[in-house]
Amino acid sequence: MIAWALANPVVVALLALMLIGLVWMALSRRRPAARREYHDVLSEGAAPAPRNTALIDAPPAAAIAAPEVAEVAPVREGDDLTRIKGLGPKLSRVLTDLGVTRYAQIAAWTEADLAEIDSKLGAFAGRPARDAWIEQARLLAAGDAAEYEARFGKL
Repeated sequence: MIAWALANPVVVALLALMLIGLVWMALSRRRPAARREYHDVLSEGAAPAPRNTALIDAPPAAAIAAPEVAEVAPVREGDDLTRIKGLGPKLSRVLTDLGVTRYAQIAAWTEADLAEIDSKLGAFAGRPARDAWIEQARLLAAGDAAEYEARFGKL
């Protein structure tokens, strides 16, 4: 047997590695973690939940004085400007603050109007011309969804 082991050292080394691997796997088997038990008010035998006095003992709604209602600015009605490609909610708020709320207003912009609005857009300067807001607004104001989608993509 020793003569055979000396004649086949590669086979002996492989057998030794396999034996070491089997021993390692047997010794390093993970044992399941101990289960923790959680107890709350719904657990069997648990004490009742403490009373929420903040809600139960609160005065009735009629007893609470109504706060002074400040006069609210009228809601500006207008078109959904975010339907224009390249004009998101933030730009829509900027345009609303500038008094632009309708597609027809944008569609009627001249080059001078475009330059004036563009100067007030800060980091968004250049977007109206680059994204063709005037052409988009003309089609949206006219209600021509088919032509709009053909030129600018799905609404």
